[in-house]
Amino acid sequence: MREALAGLTVRGRAFLAAGVTAVVCALVLGQPTLARVGVLAVALPLVTAYFIGRSRYRLALVRTVSPQLVAAGQAARVQLTLTNEGRTPTGVLLLEDQVPYVLGTRPRFVLEGIGHGWRRHVSYQIRSDTRGHFDIGPMTVRVSDPFGLVELGRAFHSSAPLTVTPRTVPLPQIPVGGAWTGSGDNRPRAFATGSAEDVTVREYRRGDDLRRVHWRSSARTGELMVRREEQPWQSRATIFLDNRLVSHRGQGIASSLETAVSAAASIAVHLTHRGFAVRLVTASGEDPSTAWHFRDTDVNTGPLLEALAVVQAEHQPRLDTGWLTEAGRGGLVVAVLGAVTPADQPFLSRLVHHSTAAMAITLDVDEWAPHLPRSTAGSAGTALVAQGWRAASLGPRDRLDAVWQELGRSGRRGRTAASATGAVAR
Repeated sequence: MREALAGLTVRGRAFLAAGVTAVVCALVLGQPTLARVGVLAVALPLVTAYFIGRSRYRLALVRTVSPQLVAAGQAARVQLTLTNEGRTPTGVLLLEDQVPYVLGTRPRFVLEGIGHGWRRHVSYQIRSDTRGHFDIGPMTVRVSDPFGLVELGRAFHSSAPLTVTPRTVPLPQIPVGGAWTGSGDNRPRAFATGSAEDVTVREYRRGDDLRRVHWRSSARTGELMVRREEQPWQSRATIFLDNRLVSHRGQGIASSLETAVSAAASIAVHLTHRGFAVRLVTASGEDPSTAWHFRDTDVNTGPLLEALAVVQAEHQPRLDTGWLTEAGRGGLVVAVLGAVTPADQPFLSRLVHHSTAAMAITLDVDEWAPHLPRSTAGSAGTALVAQGWRAASLGPRDRLDAVWQELGRSGRRGRTAASATGAVAR
């Protein structure tokens, strides 16, 4: 009852005040008819509050977000199913779902005529231009009587996740190189490092085919172990994203970091569809959820995009090199870089020596903040080419597919120059 009285609306308080005033005036003026009107005005909100406070509602909510993984700028739909499992009918329900501000305004609904066994479906659309992981909910419910005198608040505790991935653009086919460090199932080759009888094992990772479980090793170690004999024939690619704060300019979705993340996502999707096992490495090291796995294209693309959806700017000044091990040697390396400093050159030189083919997209970060002092980004491409990289520059007004095609042309020019040099030497 105390909660119900605290939930009196402005109308309910006005009725209560008017009733008390009418009773006082009736006593002063000696008007019994006015006193009866005042008692009625006072009793109406009190009786309503009594019944609302004693009622026990059993409301159930099911929230569904479809799809749960969308690209920035695309819409998702939230479906709500609300049922009344109790026997007490309710008046009017005022629903408000908690939604992060980047997804739009909070949706509100008004539902009436809620009795026993009542069920209602409502839906609304959300859209975000900002990538990230968001929680939809919980929902707050305000129960009101038919007269609008009392309004009580209730809240559900459930929520549903939504992941907004970076924008991606389709990229043209170019000769990337590095595919023969181990080619996929569609490019078999002869054994070069051992016979077919050689079996090495590793720990089971999410997404591995259960048919590759090595039961003898699993029984010996007490953990699931899988065979690695397929590993030499799998095309591998490493996407390195420099997400340090010192390497980028601009703020929000118009920053160079967002362009770099979008470029990395587009390249990851492109290489995955070409049969590569792709892993993501950032300035802080390798992302465990995107480690090299042997799984279908659609299954492999999801973890990469989810990891890129939550990439944030790192405040560390230097790049992590702990992931550069002999076990991860070889394969294609595609680097998406911001401003490159002389302190980064040893790492990039080491990275190109750990790869079979190295490609780099350097962002001209000065174009994102022309009012700031210019960095060394303009000369980064020349230094990378001297180290053995195939490099191309990307500005805020450049198209990624055109820059990607430029990387392919630079690779052909490099092979032509190498052939000419070899012919002169002979």
